[in-house]
Amino acid sequence: MTDADASPLLPPPGRALVTGGAGFIGSHLVEVLLAAGAEVTVVDDLSTGRESNLQSARAAGGDRLRFLRADLRDALPDLAREEPFDQIYHLAAAVGVDLVLRDPVAAIETNVGLTSEVLAFARPRRPGAPGASVLIASSSEVYGKPNTHVFSENDDVLYGPTSVSRWSYAASKAIDEYLALGYTATRGVPCVCVRFFNTVGPRQVGAYGMVLPRFVAAALRNEPIRVFGTGEQTRCFCDVRDSAPALPRLLADPAHAGRVFNLGSDRPISILGLAEAVIRTLGSRSEIVHVPYEDAYPAGFEDLRHRRPDLERVHQAIGFRPRIPLEQTIRDLAAEAEAAAPASAGRQPA
Repeated sequence: MTDADASPLLPPPGRALVTGGAGFIGSHLVEVLLAAGAEVTVVDDLSTGRESNLQSARAAGGDRLRFLRADLRDALPDLAREEPFDQIYHLAAAVGVDLVLRDPVAAIETNVGLTSEVLAFARPRRPGAPGASVLIASSSEVYGKPNTHVFSENDDVLYGPTSVSRWSYAASKAIDEYLALGYTATRGVPCVCVRFFNTVGPRQVGAYGMVLPRFVAAALRNEPIRVFGTGEQTRCFCDVRDSAPALPRLLADPAHAGRVFNLGSDRPISILGLAEAVIRTLGSRSEIVHVPYEDAYPAGFEDLRHRRPDLERVHQAIGFRPRIPLEQTIRDLAAEAEAAAPASAGRQPA
């Protein structure tokens, strides 16, 4: 049980729009909103999401779930002719470092341009009318490369040079936050920004550089697990089933408008330790292979030695603490992968 399960949602979210709702985090959020009684509209172009992610939500929500496969820019003018939404969860964004490195221009335009359009869409339609409350999905990347092991919301940020595209994602997500907080202060749109830290769990895929599903897939096939660098760099992995229920609770309370929250786990594990945990949990015969950064990423790429969130603010706000152990997440990812694979391509004999 998560803290979000232990404490009920605040007032029902009414009509909710989830951009990127067929994605990994978005689809879990949709299920939470439907369980709370919301009518949910999902807009997703399926560039990184999958319509199959909404299968459980369709079964639970029935006609309270509407899915629009569309570019968000094309969908917003039509949605503006409908009854206003009460809440908007903006999760449509460029996903993963690999994707950003391949096409930094598209990543910047997607992150900043779409956020600006969503915030404009959320504005009150007439004087005195309420606007939609908006949750902006941000990222721990916003912190850049600070000289600290624990990242707090009021910390300064530090980026590398603009000649290194790796930092463009961090800068674009920071601009998203500036836009959201500006709309809260001057445009009558109550916004909350959530900085996700290494969210993992069912429905996550490794195609965009996500480390845990890549490790699990390799372990199931008893293939080498590739660890970049020494593997001593540490991260904190939080199951999506812990983090998704926190989002409506953060957005529902007006006192949280104009605030930024870290969301994740604060229990660090090294990437080498993660690979070892996957092998141990799944009983795999995989070996760990170290890959130099220069063989994995473009010249000038910098990885952070440590990334751990300070969770005090989100704990004080909604009592959030992650509960699902990493080993359970690993087992659930493996079970999902095996269920989805053809019989001949499942787990290889140990």
